[in-house]
Amino acid sequence: MSEEIGYLIIPGWNGSGANHWQSHWQLLLPNSKRIHVESWSQPDLEDWIEAIDRDVRNAPTDKVVLIAHSLGCVAVAHWSRRYGAERADQIKSALLVAPADTERESAPDALRPFAPIPDDYLPFSSLVVGSTNDRAASAIRARDLALHWGSEFELLKDAGHINTESGHQRWIEGLRYLARASREPAPRVLVAQSQSLSPHLLSY
Repeated sequence: MSEEIGYLIIPGWNGSGANHWQSHWQLLLPNSKRIHVESWSQPDLEDWIEAIDRDVRNAPTDKVVLIAHSLGCVAVAHWSRRYGAERADQIKSALLVAPADTERESAPDALRPFAPIPDDYLPFSSLVVGSTNDRAASAIRARDLALHWGSEFELLKDAGHINTESGHQRWIEGLRYLARASREPAPRVLVAQSQSLSPHLLSY
């Protein structure tokens, strides 16, 4: 009997808008949900950790795939430090895209409560996707985070912060990284379906 898989979407600072790939994927993926926090604009670490844990703990599916972007990746690392060992059996894998280096000198003050970034191994399989020209984390820093977390690592050339601003709206090719992270067959049907999605604003 196959496992039923759910997807938990964890946006970064200020959430992910209607044209962000996370919003498109939320419409596309079955059993998908995004975390709800009260502190999108002034991120509160405790709020984000507990939001992730609440949705993992109450997930209606057998396993959950975490899909995080930017500050959301760092939130996953903090959540894992606190709850990872206890919840590991519930997590199938994590796709961690463009993690934000909250320790960098140029990090906005709003993100500094998420520093220092945990360097513990994640107790589930994971894939970090970075970029050669991401303003939020250098290629070397993204690679080092992947090493610390025990994640596979993929470096994209000139992909910016892998968000709407850098031209990643539907980000169809990203579904292949999701398949790789979750050890599932390439979602060809999902890729085809994504071509016809109409963006609309999702509530946080």
